[in-house]
Amino acid sequence: MKRIRVTFALLVGAALLVGAAACGGSSQSVPGDAVAVVNGTPILRSDLDTLIAQAQKGYAAQKQAFPKEGTQEFQSVQAVYLNYLVQKAEFEQKAKELGVTVTNTDVDKALASFLKSRPRYDGHPATLRKDLAAQGLTMASFRDTLRVSVLSQKLFDVVTKGVTVDPQEIAAYYAQNSSQYGSPASRDVRHILISVKDKNGQVDFVKSKAQAERVRRLVTNANFAALVKRYSADPGTKDIGGKITDTKGQGFAQPFEDAAFKLKTGEISQPVRTVFGYHIIQALAPAKASTQVPFKQVQASIRAQLLQTKRNGVMSQWVKNLTDSYKKKVKYAVGFAPPVLPTDTTTTQ
Repeated sequence: MKRIRVTFALLVGAALLVGAAACGGSSQSVPGDAVAVVNGTPILRSDLDTLIAQAQKGYAAQKQAFPKEGTQEFQSVQAVYLNYLVQKAEFEQKAKELGVTVTNTDVDKALASFLKSRPRYDGHPATLRKDLAAQGLTMASFRDTLRVSVLSQKLFDVVTKGVTVDPQEIAAYYAQNSSQYGSPASRDVRHILISVKDKNGQVDFVKSKAQAERVRRLVTNANFAALVKRYSADPGTKDIGGKITDTKGQGFAQPFEDAAFKLKTGEISQPVRTVFGYHIIQALAPAKASTQVPFKQVQASIRAQLLQTKRNGVMSQWVKNLTDSYKKKVKYAVGFAPPVLPTDTTTTQ
């Protein structure tokens, strides 16, 4: 089994809503052992250095060169981790205001769930400890990351508690996406494509029609497969006797589809012209009628899907508003003010 990487960056992606624009400016008022201050909470240089060191371990495990300090690439990596630490502090401060807390029991449950959800660990932490060590991590630092993940989920639950989906929205979604909840009519057929090309590589329909009529006079149920191999210009079906399933609305040329569904089972058509040339088609089986999953059977799943989409949108806006409210509350040490990052916010639950 391919070794599962347990990098800090990977976990951060699942724990926080990363990608908000960096804010605040450089300031001499930041303590000497800090790289930033978030509304009075210092972000220690040692915490940032720890994340960078862990990132280096992750790069090494993947046999990738880590950006050299002082380069633009290194500054970009540093900005991502510093932005994470800043947003983590903002989340923790806001959580305190909302009365959201994370207990050791919460973290224990998150760890147990993580171990059970991955066959490599099978509920046991020993292999996880080895993987963490290979990435320069400890179980304690991993638990800290899980704590952030749990905090993020609890905030998500609080912020989106009042989000609902109306029955009308569910019905409208089902109507607009009905093709997702059924299958169109289809029919198994086989065909011989006659496509004679001119000197420019284009289909010569006159010559193609003449040859198709000659082949049609020869073809029978018994020799159909042999004539496919000898005459057909369709590389996708030539070696399988010309067999193909025509599914309505799935890109088949309309004349081909019309003929395929009109034929009686076993009947062989006269040459049918499409943009590809002329087809001689035989229906191999009765057409299968279209199906549709009843609304009641998918109503619950549609509701869950729409609810999650709505909740994600509400949470994204909440994070944006939170970031905006902290613009004047974040100060960076000289040289650590990150470049402006994209303002789009991505929610991963």
